[in-house]
Amino acid sequence: MAENIALTESTYYILLSLYTPQHGYGIMQMTAQLSKGEVTIGSGTMYGATSNMMKKGWIKEIMSDGFGMERKRLYALTAAGEEALQTEIARLRRMLESV
Repeated sequence: MAENIALTESTYYILLSLYTPQHGYGIMQMTAQLSKGEVTIGSGTMYGATSNMMKKGWIKEIMSDGFGMERKRLYALTAAGEEALQTEIARLRRMLESV
């Protein structure tokens, strides 16, 4: 069961961007796109956050098998990460319903 705590914006958007495995730069680009430019993640924040999320078991590191990207590290959402994200989405919906 996912922790019932609010996620930071960075954590929320990183998890959201990982429905499709991404490399670090892809996560930063997807976050900017999903937030319509409201949230930008620098490389230091992104790598600190991904390290923390790997320790929690929310994401995992995989190696790319795409041509020319064989050595690129990709991050992928785990079942626990998806549960944490869905818990946050439900929390945000509850907040919006009370407005």
